[in-house]
Amino acid sequence: MYLKIHRSVEGDEVVAVCDRELINTTVSNGDIEVCISESFYGTRLATEEEVSTALDNAVNANLMGSRVIALAVARGFVDRDGCLMIGAVPHAQIIRM
Repeated sequence: MYLKIHRSVEGDEVVAVCDRELINTTVSNGDIEVCISESFYGTRLATEEEVSTALDNAVNANLMGSRVIALAVARGFVDRDGCLMIGAVPHAQIIRM
């Protein structure tokens, strides 16, 4: 999985994770089209443990792909019913307040 942590000047973070085979592809469903780019999801491959640690600490996260969603569901970060399917690719966002 590719993992990138975006940090703002204010210290806010967005954790972006996608399955490896999705990088630099575009998925769509009706009017929804998502470009899964290196600029957002990064170029660094991460282990499941690294992804889990990043999600443990995330206030905001953007997840794209079957494996990362399965990991997030197994670790209790998201519920499968809360995922959006974009074509055949599951997507979830986490926002903690």
